[in-house]
Amino acid sequence: MSSLKVGIVGLPNAGKTTLFNALSRCGALVADYPFTTVEPNVGVVPVPDPRLDRVADLAGCDRRVPATVSFVDIAGLVEGASKGEGLGNKFLANIREVDALVHVVRAFEAGGVAHVTGGIDPVRDAELIETELLLADLEILGREISKARQAAKSGARDKTARAEALAGLEELIGGECLIDRDRALKLQANCTLETGLLSLKPTMVVLNVGESPGGAAKHEAGIREWAAERGFPVLVANAETEAELAELEPEEAAEFEAEMGIEEESLARIARAGFELLGLITFFSIDSNECRSWPIPEGSSAASAAGRIHTDFEKGFVKAEVVHQDDFVRCGSFHAARDGGALRVEGREYVVHDGDVIHFKFAT
Repeated sequence: MSSLKVGIVGLPNAGKTTLFNALSRCGALVADYPFTTVEPNVGVVPVPDPRLDRVADLAGCDRRVPATVSFVDIAGLVEGASKGEGLGNKFLANIREVDALVHVVRAFEAGGVAHVTGGIDPVRDAELIETELLLADLEILGREISKARQAAKSGARDKTARAEALAGLEELIGGECLIDRDRALKLQANCTLETGLLSLKPTMVVLNVGESPGGAAKHEAGIREWAAERGFPVLVANAETEAELAELEPEEAAEFEAEMGIEEESLARIARAGFELLGLITFFSIDSNECRSWPIPEGSSAASAAGRIHTDFEKGFVKAEVVHQDDFVRCGSFHAARDGGALRVEGREYVVHDGDVIHFKFAT
């Protein structure tokens, strides 16, 4: 797969573009009025992974190539977006193109930054966005069900099964709360829809807080309860502070983080959560003077991992020399790992583990 594509969504003035700037260091326009962002801002950023540097140092590689995440700052959705309100159709189309969602919910008070729904209420705001995504999906399902039922009149078993799967999916999504996401995802896979449903995209919630921890605390419990019902992880971040950190030199930023008690930047937390949402793991390759991180779906075989590097590697796969990065660091090199019995030779069906360091042998 190419770079993980994560869409940042939420109501206008929730801090989406500020968070985008913190994550991508792209300096996108931030203003205190709705719809500052119309065309989506896109930033491709490296995923922090200290394991890459450890492996590269031991392998003597000067060039390090981390995995990347593409963050897409999508303009704020408003009530009625599913019917085209506030450029809703355009924004919903942008959401369809991403792999996962970061749903930014506002929990900060700021007199100069208008709140489109009145006051601070993260659960209400989150439900508004959820409702618009669900309504957009129900509209698609309604059209698909109509066509599927017409096709099912032929009596063909596969046509009938598809119509039933679509109806079951509509029932789940049209309920009071979409709790059984696993069943919905299985039904979606059986329906062969041209486009994935918005409400079923892997989602994490970012509660955007201000400088006052007490102000955030009173909202955090509610949004965590709301998100837990849906299986969404929740991250708490002060997007404004982290955007300011992104403008500093690394040493200055580290000092400021220590003063502010920020143990880990949002980029690292969100990237890791994104990988977990999509069931991704990372393996490392060493070639000449380059060490590189490769994200692949958990459960991938050695052959498919080789194909992630180059299709010729998968076609001509011969074997994989594998050592886990923990053992690689302990032994200090491939040669020492081989001598110590930590390096294994695996075939094409070997299931790759997170943190494996792999050297592929292939026939041309």
